Parts: sequence; structure tokens; C-alpha cells
Amino acid sequence: MAIVAAAAADAASRVGNRMKAWAKGDRVVQPTYGPGTLVEVNEHHTVIDFDEHGRRVFATRLVALQATNEPAPAKAPRKRATKAKPKEKEPKA
Repeated sequence: MAIVAAAAADAASRVGNRMKAWAKGDRVVQPTYGPGTLVEVNEHHTVIDFDEHGRRVFATRLVALQATNEPAPAKAPRKRATKAKPKEKEPKA
């Protein structure tokens, strides 16, 4: 009986989420990965950049999200890779 109630609550939460129009940049919380920022949302896929788990892709119709007011953490800017300098050859004697 508890399983049926949990499934019904889960389905009701998903139906509620379909009504919500999420937009790029919205802060959300997902039960498994925690807080994150929406990167892309369309009818098929939802891409979220999570604070501690990186970027993940979900099926839009299946993902369970909740809005949050928690600000995004400050991330250090990514450093660009530099080319390795070629080693100088020693002159032959």
C-alpha cells in the first residue's frame, strides 16, 4: 500500500512539474544530485549543471525538479590549456 501511495505522489509531482515552464538559468534542486542551474530546456531534454556533480542530461518528461533560491557557488574561471614547449636539443660535440 505504501508503494502505491509513493508512486501516486511521485506521479503527481511530475504532473505538477510539466506545468512549470522552466527557463535557462533557473536554479533548481533534483533529489539525486542536489542544487544546480538549468543550462538547456526543451520538450525532450533538460540539461542541468549541478554544483557538485557537473553537467547532466535528463528526459524532460521524467525529471523531478523543485525551484530554489539558493545562489550558485562562485566557480573559478577555467584555465586554458597551454602547449608544451619543445625541449631544446643539446649540440653534438
